[in-house]
Amino acid sequence: MTTAEKASSLKALHEAPEILRVVNVWDAISARAVADLPETRAIATAGHSIAASHGFSDGTIPFDLALSALARIVQATDLPVTADLDAGFGDPGESVRQAIGVGVVGANVEDRLVPLAEAVANVEAIVRVAEQEGVAFQLNARTDAIVRGGDRPLSDSIDDAIERGRAFLDAGASLVFVPGVLDRESTDRLVAGLGERKLSVIGLPGALSAAEYESLGVARISYGPLTQRVALRALQNIAEDLYANGVIPKDTPALN
Repeated sequence: MTTAEKASSLKALHEAPEILRVVNVWDAISARAVADLPETRAIATAGHSIAASHGFSDGTIPFDLALSALARIVQATDLPVTADLDAGFGDPGESVRQAIGVGVVGANVEDRLVPLAEAVANVEAIVRVAEQEGVAFQLNARTDAIVRGGDRPLSDSIDDAIERGRAFLDAGASLVFVPGVLDRESTDRLVAGLGERKLSVIGLPGALSAAEYESLGVARISYGPLTQRVALRALQNIAEDLYANGVIPKDTPALN
């Protein structure tokens, strides 16, 4: 598929009645491993994981290095790729333009609770670039209203997320990503405030299951850097076993 066709495919997945489950990857080989599963419909990257794999803390990786990693992930699969672009690397519109250039068809971009007018302007810049590039780019506009809410009551943070999310949707965003451990009541309020199939969530420990979120009208669930942490824990586990005079399990997949 062309980049435009992949974008349209991702758009259809976001709008379908079924929740879109995306298992986050961080390099070409993790992308291939996930893409090989018949259940996989799209590939999502985790910015934290890409940064970590290059020796950077979250949010500090240079854009050219992050873009190169995204290009390798896109080249590793025929599926649509949606990327984590942090807060836009200083110029959200231009960052998205370059991401589209390497084949990325959607992105998370964080608001980091900057003033709402500034956050909306960033969304508008991204939407304008997508229109110029002729791609139905799927902006999963992230608001940190809950994760950066500090000591304020959760109810106030949810109200803030709804206000910001509505503004992002009005500016042309496809979805609103509200990270945090969202229970049923919080999810109900967010869906009521943003609309059916407009909320994107993260599957953190203690959160609802994908099926439960689907029943509440959520459009998409991702898992952020947790997939990399699980993979690294498995690496440590096998390393400990080998140090203890273990052997590689016989059911280990062959190299290909």
